[in-house]
Amino acid sequence: MRIGKQYLATVIVSIILIYIGHNFAIQGLFIFQGISNEVVRARVISITDRVQPSEEFDDFEEFDDFLISMLGEKLLFEAQIRRGARRGQIVIAEQSLSSFQMTPSREVRAGDSILLINFSDEWFFNGHIRTNNLLILGIIFSLGVLIFGGRKGFNTLLSLSLTCAAVFAVFIPSILSGKNIYSMAALVCAYTTIMTLLIVSGFNKKSLAAAIGCISGIVVTGMISLIMDRVLSLTGIVDEHSRYLISLPLENPINLRGIIFAGIIIGAMGAIMDVAMSIASSLWEVKEKAPRINFETLFRSGISIGRDIMGSMANTLILAYIGSSLSVVILLGVYSNSLLDLFNTEMIVVEILQALSGIFGILSAMPLTAFFCATFYLKKSS
Repeated sequence: MRIGKQYLATVIVSIILIYIGHNFAIQGLFIFQGISNEVVRARVISITDRVQPSEEFDDFEEFDDFLISMLGEKLLFEAQIRRGARRGQIVIAEQSLSSFQMTPSREVRAGDSILLINFSDEWFFNGHIRTNNLLILGIIFSLGVLIFGGRKGFNTLLSLSLTCAAVFAVFIPSILSGKNIYSMAALVCAYTTIMTLLIVSGFNKKSLAAAIGCISGIVVTGMISLIMDRVLSLTGIVDEHSRYLISLPLENPINLRGIIFAGIIIGAMGAIMDVAMSIASSLWEVKEKAPRINFETLFRSGISIGRDIMGSMANTLILAYIGSSLSVVILLGVYSNSLLDLFNTEMIVVEILQALSGIFGILSAMPLTAFFCATFYLKKSS
């Protein structure tokens, strides 16, 4: 597989920018040094005992039978630690089956791969290991992309990896170190858009037109988000996770309204980029098949293609946001006294704002991408 100099330069520059951005983001980063409990991987060998709650409180007559029953039984089991300094060590651990648990797990069985946590030299069940199966699924996904996509598939995986690096190695540390959320979110979006289009499509007029159209759509999305943030009097406290962010011992408290802004433009970026690239690619094919086409006809073709894309992409955004918070929406629906009360809840308001802002970004990206495509594709090379 021949690798072009421009492609190689794009990858190298993208990695260097991630490295520079990471070093900038971690400047002044607060390191959480609280005492943490030891967590290890283990495999269940056998179940040794079941302890009923009544057995533990036989000497405490003042405990109500109902309260004792609510504590649930305890499962004692033998497990072998699989990783770390304690590898090979066999320990006795405990799993609580209390109904008070917010996220009850299924009972452990012999052969299960689990996590154990150490409290005062006593081991407790801390959840089943899920990362192994996720890794297998990720490998299957990568192989599928490579098999069906070939070099394009490899470019897709590469751009996806760099996108994740931009978010987790640059954007999130920058928030925790007190950098401006608005500017960092804008930089990450610009980097991701340009990097993805250059790696996937290369240095050409098609990538240039798609990049300008995509960035224009993201700018519109961000402007609507900023305007509606003030109009809707948002506080940024949309769920319990927001409250936890407020309580973090940071020198510069996290701007929750900035988090909403970042979530909106980063969430909409993928859909806007998809629309811009679809229009740019389609118009490129039109120009190749009809080299004598004029500006107006090519531009109108782009608008027509955009209209066909618009309906499905609008649904994509709406359904994505609804699906990501479906359980919370159902819970709010159960406890809300009226639809007015439900749709006035800040979490629901923010979800709707995310979807509508993204749709406005798509609507603005369509004509702009079509315009720049018609301009660049019909421009004579000197």
